[in-house]
Amino acid sequence: MATTSMPPVLQPIPKRYGITEAKKAELDNLSILLADAQQNVDQFQVIVQSLSLKVQNFQSYLAAADANRTLAYNNKVLIDQMVQSAHNLEASSKLAFTESVDANTKIRTLTSSINAIMRKLIYSADLVNKLSALVARKKAMNPLISDDLVSWLVTAGKDANTAVSLTLVALKAVFAALQSNMELEASLSLENQQAGKLSQWLTGKDLQVQDFKSLKDLIYQAFTDAGTNHKLMERALKLTTTQLNAANSDLSKAQVKLKSLQAGYAAANAAALAS
Repeated sequence: MATTSMPPVLQPIPKRYGITEAKKAELDNLSILLADAQQNVDQFQVIVQSLSLKVQNFQSYLAAADANRTLAYNNKVLIDQMVQSAHNLEASSKLAFTESVDANTKIRTLTSSINAIMRKLIYSADLVNKLSALVARKKAMNPLISDDLVSWLVTAGKDANTAVSLTLVALKAVFAALQSNMELEASLSLENQQAGKLSQWLTGKDLQVQDFKSLKDLIYQAFTDAGTNHKLMERALKLTTTQLNAANSDLSKAQVKLKSLQAGYAAANAAALAS
């Protein structure tokens, strides 16, 4: 008689074994989350360090830009003062030159007047001397002619000659003044020309040179560029600081999450060991 074999009886899995596997799976999952959290913290720390260095660099760049802007502003003030001084020099030299020309004109007029007076004095002295000689001859032939008249004519002749001599001295002085003033006029003319060229070189005004950049233009442009660069550094520093603050916030959140996961993992590991 054939016998029928019975299927093997499946033994139930021990309850302890199931709980341990579940704890292990939980620990493995927590371990993965913990590794991800640690990686995030490491990444944010690198970002924070990089941005912190970038902020320090931009702070130094901004300080340098601020110093350069101050220097450019001082140069701008200085060039304005130089331009004003050049304008004043040009105006004063022009006025002095005009007055010198006017003085020369007046001296020439005075010279002509003195020359005319001197000619009249010479003519008058000649007449007085001739009259004095005539009266003296008449006196020799006619004793009745007054001695006072003869004496007066002699004195008048002498005075006329003295007047001519003094006029000659005055005319010589006028000629010397004219020569000196003419030299001054030439000097003032050159000074006025040089002052005008200096003003043109500083400002470029009335200077017919294509694409010419005056010293004032260059310094004003440098001041504008310095201000623009300063604003760019300010914006860059502000943007980088904002990025750093955001990265610090993300790092803080990641660190909090990491600590939370570390605490959870420690608790789960302790519970698994205790079961």
